[in-house]
Amino acid sequence: MSIAGWSIDLPFAYVALMAALWLWGGRGGVPARRWRSVAFWAGLATLVIALDSPIDTEADKLLWVHMVQHLLLLTVAPPLLLLARPGPRLLRALPTAVRRPLAHGFAHSRWAAPLRALARPLPAWLAFTVTLAVWHVPALYEATLRSQALHDLEHITFYATALLFWAHALAVPPLRTMLDWPRRAVYVAAAMVVGWVLALIFALARHPLYAAYAHLAHRPGGLSALSDQQLAAGMMWVPGSISFTIAFIYALYRWLEPQRERAASAMTI
Repeated sequence: MSIAGWSIDLPFAYVALMAALWLWGGRGGVPARRWRSVAFWAGLATLVIALDSPIDTEADKLLWVHMVQHLLLLTVAPPLLLLARPGPRLLRALPTAVRRPLAHGFAHSRWAAPLRALARPLPAWLAFTVTLAVWHVPALYEATLRSQALHDLEHITFYATALLFWAHALAVPPLRTMLDWPRRAVYVAAAMVVGWVLALIFALARHPLYAAYAHLAHRPGGLSALSDQQLAAGMMWVPGSISFTIAFIYALYRWLEPQRERAASAMTI
């Protein structure tokens, strides 16, 4: 269902369920810190804006808008939701009779070991970066524009692999990572470089890479297909680097912090 360019469909249902569990799980428990609540609601709002707002419609007409949609799913919503630490609160919303069997059943299911392996730093990094690169191969990208089911699968894999990636980049409790601060800085920077390479391909290409955009008779704003593609490159290069840059600087700061403390102590002796 669509109202004035806004849709109410499966992504909206997911957001509504998460919101309901968050509100119900907060009843009678320790109140979440205000900034975590803000992060949670901002993360959900980002998902709605990416998937249920007019952005989703305009993405079929403008490549740069489509890149904004992807960036929201890859670099904005996942880190915000992880910073909110929603897991315990969401689980509290479930009845005990459901929560315990669910946790016990998953821990002993045949999927537990493969998922634990996938959640390790290197597989998580590869899943995130390979997913980003593969879905932008022209043949696959064009297929997502023709098939809504494939387009939905693209968005699901973007969001899921981004959660895995940012879980290690942020390491927000109760999540764990085996990466120390130096390796976390490299982990984030290397993923950012993958996005830069994709942006450079868009920017330096002498012709439109995607026929679906090149063959449009009319394009909002009067942009040419090549200008649209170059603008998409700019979106990936600048706004697409913001979350990575923040995480990289923070990891670098935490890495150098003990050295500064030792240097300060040596100066006072």
